[in-house]
Amino acid sequence: MIIIRGKVLNEGIAIGRISYFEHTFQEIKPNKITDPSIEFSKFEIAKTKAIEELTELYEKARIDVGEDHAMIFDIHRMLMEDEDFISAIEDKIKTQYLNAGYAVFKTGEDFADSFAAMEDEYMQERAIDIKDIVKRILSILDGKKNAGSIEDMSIILSQELTPSETIQLDRKKILGFATKYGSASSHTAILARAKNIPAVSGIDISKEWDGKTAILDGYEGALYIEPSDSILKEKQKRQKQERDKRERLFALKGKENISKCGKKIEIFANINDLSEVDEAVENDAGGIGLLRSEFLYLAKEALPTEEELFNAYKTVAEKMGEKKVIIRTLDIGADKLTSYFDLEKEENPALGYRGIRICLTRTELFKTQLRAIYRAGYYGNISVMFPMIISCQEVRRIKEIINEVMKQLSEQNLPYRKLELGIMIETPASVIISDELAKEVNFFSIGTNDLTQYTLAIDRQNPRLEEFYHPHHPAVLRSIETVVKNGHKNGCQVGICGELAADTSLTGTFIKMGVDELSVSPALVLGIREKVRSIDLR
Repeated sequence: MIIIRGKVLNEGIAIGRISYFEHTFQEIKPNKITDPSIEFSKFEIAKTKAIEELTELYEKARIDVGEDHAMIFDIHRMLMEDEDFISAIEDKIKTQYLNAGYAVFKTGEDFADSFAAMEDEYMQERAIDIKDIVKRILSILDGKKNAGSIEDMSIILSQELTPSETIQLDRKKILGFATKYGSASSHTAILARAKNIPAVSGIDISKEWDGKTAILDGYEGALYIEPSDSILKEKQKRQKQERDKRERLFALKGKENISKCGKKIEIFANINDLSEVDEAVENDAGGIGLLRSEFLYLAKEALPTEEELFNAYKTVAEKMGEKKVIIRTLDIGADKLTSYFDLEKEENPALGYRGIRICLTRTELFKTQLRAIYRAGYYGNISVMFPMIISCQEVRRIKEIINEVMKQLSEQNLPYRKLELGIMIETPASVIISDELAKEVNFFSIGTNDLTQYTLAIDRQNPRLEEFYHPHHPAVLRSIETVVKNGHKNGCQVGICGELAADTSLTGTFIKMGVDELSVSPALVLGIREKVRSIDLR
């Protein structure tokens, strides 16, 4: 038996034979050409055909996994039509006299390397999207279809799977997949979760395993080649337990989040991008407690327009119906960077120019987002929340800007609705003055990740400090309790949207404190509901 450990992309256990999926995408050699216009015409024809294929994939994805996930292929289309991308190809063909295939290959390589070199993991994962569209154009130029046969009811092993390949996997025939490359934030991983396919990355793949019996464990992120009988029985038992658990949790849909002692608490979902909205609905979330709006900025090469933002927010609001959707305004900076913001390198980025500090000093950017949010609020139950607040003066300045935005919308006869205002409580400063802040807003949402980091003065991303990082530290829990008391005393609702919200060992503690709402990943909503309903504080 061979055991290889990697990273979890999507949970689940797959047991079956391995099907090795080999890519035919190879380096294209440069050739000098004599007629650049003919060669560029070849590229344009291939690009047009590729866009037609992406339209077909979009429709397939929309039916299979929903419109939000299908937008991945709309992003691919936009990448393919990006002016910088096309100009770079055109330059190689028309000024360097290079063949279309190499021009596409080299441009794709340069763009993919540029994304891969970025510090933000989300942006790094866009490299495979570039590879995907380049592979599509090259296969059309060569007149070939992508090779690679996959047997029915098998576990796929591949160096990497592109989003296009992943969406075309038949869930009824594919048990799971393991790749060498890819992270949980990749579009491939997002599609795996949408199709409920167990998936692991970081596995050093070998073609020699093709046809061998294997177990893919998406809970621990491991691949077992030719497992022993004892391991096989253990994993089959886990498979049945998870199936039973899933059925038990799904039976809780439509049930209330009320403890045995009669305490009620709202359970909302945290959303990283549009692709997770359907998952929140599927798991019966009471609303969206945190829509991280920066995904609309990180995925682009330039600032999104007001219409792009408005359409995205409106889509979420309409999908959630009467349920509340809390949109957090742009929280860029620190570990979330994008080149077009032109942010200077800082020695202590977690303590630097980030969150509301950027919005209050780049007010036109802020107003564009607020206009989109307020307009979308007309179509659903939207609230707006602001990150990294440390003073009442900041909140009052935000209100002034909001009044300016509402006045503009009224003058332009654009429909909007007044929204509830909330702030993130994620610094010791906001905890200490939470009694004053509560008089300024309708609700608090405690971001326990940053609150823990700032309270303990420990970088939560530094692995050397892991033994000193204690999210259950009394100072953190007392801070949460203080915020709840101060909030309620001044008529302000209090929720938690950080990792501690999903910590079932603290659910009873939060209910006892009087926390009004917990917001967790969509997949965890029903598990938290089950925990709430089991608690008896009498």
